[in-house]
Amino acid sequence: MTAIKNIAIIAHVDHGKTTLVDKIMYHCRLFRDNQNTGDLILDNNDQERERGITITSKNVSVVYKDTKINIIDTPGHADFGGEVERVLNMADGVLLLVDAFEGPMPQTRFVLQKAIDLGLKPCVVVNKVDKPNCTPDEVHEKVFDLMFELGAEEWQLDFPTVYGSALNNWMSDDPNEKTENIEPLLDMVLEHIPSPKVKEGSPQMLITSLDFSSFTGRIAIGRVQRGHLKEGMPVSLVKRDGSIKKTKIKELFIFEGLGRKKVDEVEPGDICALVGLEGFEIGDTVADIENPEGLKTIAIDEPTMSMLFTINDSPFFGKDGKFVTSRHIKERLTKELEKNLALRIKETDSADKFLVYGRGVMHLSVLIETMRREGYELQIGQPQVIIKDIDGEKCEPVEELTIDLPEAVSGKAVEMVTMRKGEMLSMETRGERMIIQFMVPSRGIIGLRNQLLTATAGEAIMAHRFKEYQPLKGGIPQRQNGSLISMERGKAIPYSIDKLQDRGKFFVDPGEEIYEGQVIGENSRQDDMAVNITKTKKLSNVRSSGADDKAKIVPALKFSLEEALEYIQKDEYVEVTPHHLRLRKIYLTENERKRNKIV
Repeated sequence: MTAIKNIAIIAHVDHGKTTLVDKIMYHCRLFRDNQNTGDLILDNNDQERERGITITSKNVSVVYKDTKINIIDTPGHADFGGEVERVLNMADGVLLLVDAFEGPMPQTRFVLQKAIDLGLKPCVVVNKVDKPNCTPDEVHEKVFDLMFELGAEEWQLDFPTVYGSALNNWMSDDPNEKTENIEPLLDMVLEHIPSPKVKEGSPQMLITSLDFSSFTGRIAIGRVQRGHLKEGMPVSLVKRDGSIKKTKIKELFIFEGLGRKKVDEVEPGDICALVGLEGFEIGDTVADIENPEGLKTIAIDEPTMSMLFTINDSPFFGKDGKFVTSRHIKERLTKELEKNLALRIKETDSADKFLVYGRGVMHLSVLIETMRREGYELQIGQPQVIIKDIDGEKCEPVEELTIDLPEAVSGKAVEMVTMRKGEMLSMETRGERMIIQFMVPSRGIIGLRNQLLTATAGEAIMAHRFKEYQPLKGGIPQRQNGSLISMERGKAIPYSIDKLQDRGKFFVDPGEEIYEGQVIGENSRQDDMAVNITKTKKLSNVRSSGADDKAKIVPALKFSLEEALEYIQKDEYVEVTPHHLRLRKIYLTENERKRNKIV
C-alpha cells in the first residue's frame, strides 16, 4: 500500500488556489515536458473561466516522493459554501491559502470554521508575497488570531507555514528567501498532514460528491473510511433517514492525475468514484451488505434567498431557445437538485411558476446562466430574502460585508451601506486603501455592488458572507429612478432615441427589436414612463430627410445577468434566452399595469 495524504485547499475567492494546484501538478510531472496545458487547469467549464472563480470542487491526485497526494480544489465564494462543506469530509488536512496583502477575508473565516469543526489539521500558505506593501508576518499573526477566535484546539494552532508566490512558482520557509520551486510546500504536506486513520471493521464510505456521465449515469464520489471496496461487490446504502437499500458496485475508479483509473479494489483512506449504485444521494453511506453501519451525514446550511422562475410568456417567446415549456424547466430544476445541495425548489399555485431557493444572487445566477447556455428560455422575478419566524419574531438573514476601496471615496461607501441599514464594525487603512467591515441585512446587499462601483469609479472590492438571522430591520430604500417602458412593438429607431435621450438612459441599441411593456431604459425621474421609440421621422415637403442634424446617440447600457437581477423592481421580470437578456414589466400593457398596481 502506498502512503496517502488527502488535502483540501481552502481560501477566499481570488487568493490563488487554482493557480497553486496548477504548479503542484507541473512540479509532480503530471504532464510531459512538451505538453503545455495552460493555466487554471481545474477551472474547466466556460463559466468558471469567464468569471475567474471556481464553482464546483475538483479532485486531482499527484505522486510526490512515493506518496500519493489527493488534492481537492474548493470554491472560495460563500454562495458555494454547500460545495465546500461536503468535500472537506474527504480530507485529513487543509492548506489554508492567505493573500500576503489582504490577510484573512470573510470567506477565509467561513471555510476555516468548517475545517476546524471537522478536526482537520491546518497548514498555512501565505501567498503573493511579491506584492508591493504586503506584510507576510502580520498576516501570519492574523491567521493565528483568527484560528484562536474560531475555537481551534492546541494541535491545530501549532500550524506550519510557508511563504511564496504560486504564480511565480516558488515557496519558502522564510518570506525573504526566494527558492527555485514549490518543494517546501509539498514537504510540509508530507510532514504535517496526517495519513488517513484506518479503522478496523466492515466497509464504510460517505458519499460526499456526485458526478454524471451520459455513458454510465450517476457516479458517487467519497473517501473509504474503513474496509475494502471491490468491483462487483454487493453493498447496502444507508440513507439520511436511516432506511437501508441493497445495491451493487459495478465499477471502481481512483483518481490519478486529472483523470480516473479503473481498479479492482480500493484501500481504506483513498478517495474513489463508484459506478453502478442505484438511487443514492449525497450524505448516504455505502456500507456492508450483511451488517450495514451508517456514518454521520452532512449538514448543509439553509438557503437565504429565493427567486421566482417562470416560463417565458413575452411576445418574443420561442424565437431563441429550444426548451421553453414549464415541463422542460421543471425537469431541469429537478435534475439540478441532485448535485446542488444548497438548492431547494417549491411549487407554487400556478403550474408554470417555481420558487427556487439558494444561497445568494451569485449561486442562483450561475444556475440561470447554465440553463441559458443549454438552450432554455425563462423569466426570473426579483430576488427576495427568506424571512423566518423565530420565537414569534420575524427575522431576516444578516451578512458580514467587507469593502476594500480607495480612502478618498470611503465616506460615500459608508453612507450607502448605512442607508441600507448596515452597521459599521471596523475601519482600517492599508497603504492608500481602506478596508471597512459592516453587518448588513442581505436585502441591503442586493443591488449594492452596481451603485458602489459607480460611486468609486470601479475601484471597490466587495466580499460578504451569511452570518445569522436577526430581527427585521425595517424598510430599505429601493432603486430611486423609474423605468422607461416601450409603448409599441417594433424596431428601435435612432431618430426617436435621439429625441428622448434627455428623459434618461437607454438599455437598447438602435435597430433592436422591442415589444410593448419591455423596460428599455431608466427614467431620470422617480416614476415609470411609457415612451414610443419606434416612431420614424415624418418626411414631407417641409421636412426633408437630410436637413436636420445627425442623431447623436449615447451607447446603450448593457447588464450582465447578476446586474439585471439586482436592478429590477417588484413588478418586473428578467427575460433570459440563450442570446438575449431583456427587462420587462410583469403586466405588459398600460391598462393591466394600472389595474394590478403593486402598492
